[in-house]
Amino acid sequence: MKVEIRRLQGTPVDEGILREAAQAALRRAGGRLASLSLALVDDDRIRLINTRYRNVDAPTDVIAFEAEDQPDGLTGEVIISVETAQRQAAEAGHCLERELALLTAHGLLHALGYDDTTDEGAREMRALQDQVLSDLKESLHLYDL
Repeated sequence: MKVEIRRLQGTPVDEGILREAAQAALRRAGGRLASLSLALVDDDRIRLINTRYRNVDAPTDVIAFEAEDQPDGLTGEVIISVETAQRQAAEAGHCLERELALLTAHGLLHALGYDDTTDEGAREMRALQDQVLSDLKESLHLYDL
């Protein structure tokens, strides 16, 4: 799967970790995507997107658009607020790269059609995300020192 990352905000991030997270999530989910568009934005931009597409006038951590809804059916789109990810990482006591990897995996699962609005769906997504983070343990360890 080709992963295109667009940085539309100023915080430097390790794009390699995000690509690894996307590939690991795709493997773990057994899904099929030809490409993933991953946009890293600030809270203002994600708030506008959240308002437009979800009718929620507030920032959020990640928004994903299902590949099935795209013209080719094989392209996923994930948008992550790096500002929100920074706050969540601080609250959880881990590095920004771990939070961004988690949000990348979460968004990719949504792009594949996974739904966390039910208890069962949320459990399934959490289990897959945990597996992805486990797959990235060595890479993420570099940031947790």
